[in-house]
Amino acid sequence: MYVGRDMTELATLSMDEWTDKELAYFHHGLQQMTQFLNSEGVSMHKEIIKEIEDRGGLHRDEADWSHGTRPNYE
Repeated sequence: MYVGRDMTELATLSMDEWTDKELAYFHHGLQQMTQFLNSEGVSMHKEIIKEIEDRGGLHRDEADWSHGTRPNYE
């Protein structure tokens, strides 16, 4: 379960203030609802994707005993 800031709060911040977990969580959610998004939702999703790309993608460089190489936003 996601524990963090909701979209209402995040919408008031610039994307560079979002954490990687927030970007991953909302990207995944919007990706699942793509066919139902209006133009504002599509625009927000594109901004999230651009921020993820600008940061070099969402990945962990190293795995350890409790984490894999993919970020877990739950």
